[in-house]
Amino acid sequence: MARRPRGGRRDEIARAILEEFGVETADEAQEALRQILGPTIEAMLRAELDAHPGYASNDKSPKATANRRNGYTPKTVRTSAGELEISVPRDRDGSFEPVAVPKGSSDLSDVESRVISMYTRGMSQRDIARTVREIYGFSMSAETVSAITDRVWEDLERWRSRPLEPVYAFMFVDCLYVPVRDGRGARNAAVYAVLAYDLRGRKDVLGLWMDDSEGARRWMQVFDELKARGVEDVLYVSSDGVAGLGEGLGAVFPAATHQRCIVHLVRNSLRYVPQKEAAAFCRSIRAVYGAPSLAAAESAWEDFREEWSRYPGAVAVWERSLDQVWQLFSCGSEVRRVMYTTNALESVNASFRKVVRRGSFPSEEAVMKLLYLRVLELYRKWGEGCHHAGWSQVRNQLLCDEAVRPRIERYL
Repeated sequence: MARRPRGGRRDEIARAILEEFGVETADEAQEALRQILGPTIEAMLRAELDAHPGYASNDKSPKATANRRNGYTPKTVRTSAGELEISVPRDRDGSFEPVAVPKGSSDLSDVESRVISMYTRGMSQRDIARTVREIYGFSMSAETVSAITDRVWEDLERWRSRPLEPVYAFMFVDCLYVPVRDGRGARNAAVYAVLAYDLRGRKDVLGLWMDDSEGARRWMQVFDELKARGVEDVLYVSSDGVAGLGEGLGAVFPAATHQRCIVHLVRNSLRYVPQKEAAAFCRSIRAVYGAPSLAAAESAWEDFREEWSRYPGAVAVWERSLDQVWQLFSCGSEVRRVMYTTNALESVNASFRKVVRRGSFPSEEAVMKLLYLRVLELYRKWGEGCHHAGWSQVRNQLLCDEAVRPRIERYL
């Protein structure tokens, strides 16, 4: 850590800067500091090079090494005071690795990356500006923070329009609502999110979209955009009971199998069951959707319906969705395990909710910037490839399905 001059000495340095540069305004003070910073960095680099070959500049005594100084390389670096042109000393054999300005690095401030990191974690622009002031000792307005985060917009647009795989084995879709301010106050805007596994089991967030609400028309537009970006086929699409999704999906990918999330059905039916009986209810219904075969599931259903007839609302939730439960048993057990729940996307949405709880956003663009940065955080967390565990068994069962296999082999 840099040694801070003591009170009297600090005042002397300040007076010397004022006299040397004729500083009268805050902007002039900033420019003076910028002019001082360049030579200071260069002096640090020269001191590092003195230590590297083991002899000082202009030392005429015999040297213990054949390595020599070899002039300077001009370099532009970004600092908290703006861009600076500096001269970086070189050595003859290229072994000098400066610490003050590392090779390959041109940003010495590290402020922008930290601003984006704080924004990704859900801090407001004003909170970020205050934190930067406390940590780095200089002012940054909320508008400046916004300008820094706006630089990710081009990356966001490229990400949203990037080409996709021609076929996805599983796709999970859902909406979450985020408060966005407008002239009348705040409204809840729908954020459409799509997560998918390709034929190699690689996980990817395919995109994010916003609209005022959910509906068949908007879902059709989402799927149509995915098709325009290269998606030709989807085997299975899992969702909660989102409004209009089935119609929108059928209009673009008619061969896709739409599966209702069983976990959401459990949650919906539990609203009609006393909490003290919830565990027993879950065990009973699990015997239905978790049965080893369709015949066993149908037998378990009759037992379940008789046992829980005292809660007709809970039973009715399942009666309305029995076709979705029976549909599961047309697939292998490993395929069922992937498609019967949207938990994979629920995990993504949970990560989104952590950063959108701070209150209403000034615009939809602010929401999209934040969620895109959150997606990048998820990519880093998932690691290279983002593969689904046990994918080989899932793939083998997909290839054993006579209806699905020809659709897969087109892309192998």
